[in-house]
Amino acid sequence: MEYTGYRRKRPSARQLAEQQILPHLDAIALQKLKPAHIQHWHATIARSGGKDGRPLSARTVGHAHRVLHRALQRSVANEMLPRNVASVIRPPKVETEEVEILTSEHLKEVLGGLGEHPLYPIVALALATGMRRGELLALRWDDLNLEKATVRVERSLEETKAGLRFKTPKTKHGRRVISLPPSSVNMLRVHRRRQLELRIALGQGRQDPATLVFSNLEGGPLSPDKLSREWRRMSTARKLPKVKFHALRHTHASALIAGGLDVLTISRRLGHASPVVTLAIYGHLFRDTDVEAASAIEVALRTSVER
Repeated sequence: MEYTGYRRKRPSARQLAEQQILPHLDAIALQKLKPAHIQHWHATIARSGGKDGRPLSARTVGHAHRVLHRALQRSVANEMLPRNVASVIRPPKVETEEVEILTSEHLKEVLGGLGEHPLYPIVALALATGMRRGELLALRWDDLNLEKATVRVERSLEETKAGLRFKTPKTKHGRRVISLPPSSVNMLRVHRRRQLELRIALGQGRQDPATLVFSNLEGGPLSPDKLSREWRRMSTARKLPKVKFHALRHTHASALIAGGLDVLTISRRLGHASPVVTLAIYGHLFRDTDVEAASAIEVALRTSVER
């Protein structure tokens, strides 16, 4: 089964404050802020709050609303405001979005079409682990235990106005250990050997525990946005399915669900804050497997009656 649409990366609180909140509400004194202002603000940014004055999605409007709500709640707690007007008006409802998932045929097409392309190792690991783009780009060789076939996720790489920076996961569930399938272990061994050969050829010396698994020619971190651009260019050039890089994570999750894994296990593997997040994104896939569950219990009940 194939799904269209995708979930965009959530803007940071600072981005939302600078781009969506302050330009529209900063001129209004806190004590004079009314529910009508919030309602008008929602409509304004939904209509033209995006890049170059484009419409803003209901999901992003909701993110901005929550940032404002938290800020106003602090003012209420400090007795600067009698109430939080952002509690009176709700953000626009977000329609359920389907996510991009590669079909089994497209999956073979992607992996086969990549061949010896430099992107093959990171694409293969993304599909095998469901790790986020930033988590993959922050991986060090010390985070991998190829003997035990595990990868430890402890940080992520993000792109900011000030440049690239490593950050720790937002929640404790973001820190996790993921088991690797044998094919991924073999792929990583080959990748490590080729990286070592390249480093020696460039005069960078041997890898140490802090060496990045995926890096630029100088051994530094790769830009997440540049990775996505390179993925798009490669997909177009090789006539592969045109999906976002994040679709590799969705494809991994769908494979786990199709394999019958429970939502808690899947949530932990993906590093979600809770199974509720997993269900919010992939609930429609679980519904598909639930039909199979109903059929299975029907067989069991019929067998019991016949006895």
